[in-house]
Amino acid sequence: MPAVRVATINLRNRVDRWAERRHLLVNQIVDAAPDLVSLQEISLPIRQGYWLRNQINMRLTGSTKRPYTLIQRRKHHLVKGYYEGIGILTRLPVRYHDSLALGYGGRVALRVNVELPNRQTLDFVSTHLHHVAYEKEARVEQVMRLLGWLRDRRHIPQQIVAGDFNEAPDGLAIERMKQGFRSAYALQHGHEPLATFPTALIEPFVLAQTDGREVWAACLDYIFVSPAVRVTAVSLFCHLPADEDDTLYPSDHVGLLATVAI
Repeated sequence: MPAVRVATINLRNRVDRWAERRHLLVNQIVDAAPDLVSLQEISLPIRQGYWLRNQINMRLTGSTKRPYTLIQRRKHHLVKGYYEGIGILTRLPVRYHDSLALGYGGRVALRVNVELPNRQTLDFVSTHLHHVAYEKEARVEQVMRLLGWLRDRRHIPQQIVAGDFNEAPDGLAIERMKQGFRSAYALQHGHEPLATFPTALIEPFVLAQTDGREVWAACLDYIFVSPAVRVTAVSLFCHLPADEDDTLYPSDHVGLLATVAI
């Protein structure tokens, strides 16, 4: 069974000190060396995804062309000038890729079917669900659409879905995902991370205007695996601050990294 390392991280596009944190992000991806990375909130105007791919590739091989390939899709947002997307970095050969519109601000899911060393194939999916906290039904609808898409005529047993679900572990959308998939982190640790958002990169997000001190933090990021995929290790990813500044993180989210056997 080949071992594959998969990861997810929300890039937070180009805001919140991007120029300062971008090389911290590159360093931590290079150190982890995952085979597949789900990326969310890619800024398309600054070619953020390509910059990240090129920097990682140069560090690893001295060439921008290998080992990683970038596949990305723009969100179908109705607001003119809103150019953000999701993507996948892969070191594995790509057989095909496609995407699914999820609505609610132009959200999309991106699937890359890759070939493994044993000639089997794996579906790796990147997604980023609706962000409005109280609109839980929207995320349930998106998950239902996503699951139906993954069971279509191209269905294969080995599937991994990774990304920012904007939903806490007890949310309806996560409960629905777990009816067909398993959370890699929960399989290994018996529970989800305490929180993957926010990091100290941004000011605390005030959820309730009570006394102004109630801070909202939650696990929003997940790696889900189908029953045919065995999880052997899971850890946090892109979660370390800069040595010289403990408020400078790769992102406002903490990512996840899983090793799986297929």
